[in-house]
Amino acid sequence: MPELPEVLALSERLNDAIGHARLEGIDVLGFSGLKTVAPAPADLVGTVLERVSSRGKYLVFDFDVPARVLVHLGNSGRVDVECPPKSTRPRGSLTRLTLESSALLVREHGTERRAGLWVLGDGDAGPLATLGPDPFEPGFEELVLYGEDRRHLHGMLRDQRTVAGIGRGYADDSLHRAGLSPFASLSSLDESARSHLLASVRAVLNEAIDRERQRTGGLSAASLGDRFAVHRRAGMPCPQCARRLERVSYTSHEIVYCPRCQTKGRVLADRRMSRLLK
Repeated sequence: MPELPEVLALSERLNDAIGHARLEGIDVLGFSGLKTVAPAPADLVGTVLERVSSRGKYLVFDFDVPARVLVHLGNSGRVDVECPPKSTRPRGSLTRLTLESSALLVREHGTERRAGLWVLGDGDAGPLATLGPDPFEPGFEELVLYGEDRRHLHGMLRDQRTVAGIGRGYADDSLHRAGLSPFASLSSLDESARSHLLASVRAVLNEAIDRERQRTGGLSAASLGDRFAVHRRAGMPCPQCARRLERVSYTSHEIVYCPRCQTKGRVLADRRMSRLLK
């Protein structure tokens, strides 16, 4: 899934490529992905795209009228930059924004349909209203350093209402960098561990942002490649200590960790088969 680093870097590339271009058409190719009724997408035709930015995992398109478009790429949504614009409709297509000399095609690989499109009027924040602070904002720092959240750290970091933009991949990598069990709670951490967690989250994300900024064009490939240190690497050597990375598997996802670096040598039980060992 594209997370904050991928979406942020993509928004920067799109802003450089199409910022200040006039919108000549917006075609909704997959109506199940359109999450709003009014304004209608056609109402924006003829306006100028002033800026492309991001908020968490959302691409934000601001126009020269009091309206904006949000795009969430779900688990496997991608963006193709078309120069010149095309009229084809590839499988999984969600929408095509046609501008003066190019177009953006938003589509979704695979069979899941979790990508979404919102057209928002003046004063309507849509799903952005429920997002927590950005990981680099003071609100997240205050939470980590002084909060008493009792949830598992992995779940807390992935909760978009708590902090915007972190998914399973960067949660795995951040907790590995911090040397913390994914099943520890924030409330159980001392001052040193909290500071290390905050620094680790931000360092992992900053490194990923720098890496993503080396991409060019859209975000087209079916797979975004091998961009994680431990996520999806269960069974491989830990990059820190070379011990085998383990995982806790759920029906739809898994959590990857290093027993030596994160759980004091303990191998945690697979949740599909038994309860978590403590």
